[in-house]
Amino acid sequence: MEISLVNVSKRFLQHWIFKQINYTFCSGECYAVLGANGSGKSTLIRIIAGMQKATKGEISYTLASGTPLKGNVYEHVSYSAPGLDIIDEFTLKEFFDFHFVYKQPLQGFTTLKIVEEIGLIKNIHQPIGDFSSGMKQRVKLAQAIFTQSDILLLDEPCSHLDNTGLEQYHRWITEYKAGRIVIIASNDAKEYTFCNHILPIEDYK
Repeated sequence: MEISLVNVSKRFLQHWIFKQINYTFCSGECYAVLGANGSGKSTLIRIIAGMQKATKGEISYTLASGTPLKGNVYEHVSYSAPGLDIIDEFTLKEFFDFHFVYKQPLQGFTTLKIVEEIGLIKNIHQPIGDFSSGMKQRVKLAQAIFTQSDILLLDEPCSHLDNTGLEQYHRWITEYKAGRIVIIASNDAKEYTFCNHILPIEDYK
């Protein structure tokens, strides 16, 4: 897949968050969108995900076959962010089972295998509301990374993670990034060491 941004700009009220971003993202590559808090990096990846609209400019998506994507981008995207709500009343098993009603897991993965992978098998029947912030972040990352998707968007992925969670994150990206567009929104170097392309959002003010 290829994502092309042409003069993409975003304004809140009278303030331009960023202006005239021209950029192309390609499958098999990893990108870091860098900037301070409030700089617009999270807004940009939500626009790429189809969750928000740009004020100006256009985004086009082209499938690997060369066919322009005309339908819902949602079907091709998996996304994680610290502020993303998860249902506290669900058990861990219920959470993943519900998610995979609407999306497909990566080939070879099931709810049970994902729970084992994130090291929370003993918590599989526990309500997510009882989890620590670090455990919840691992669940959010796993939901995104282990979903079959062409576009993987991760906003501040290592928030609340301890060293074990950080090691898991890097291993998962290394093993499951192939064939995807991976975009990390970050201001923390440890989150994007594997990225071979950098997009500084401050360059578009």
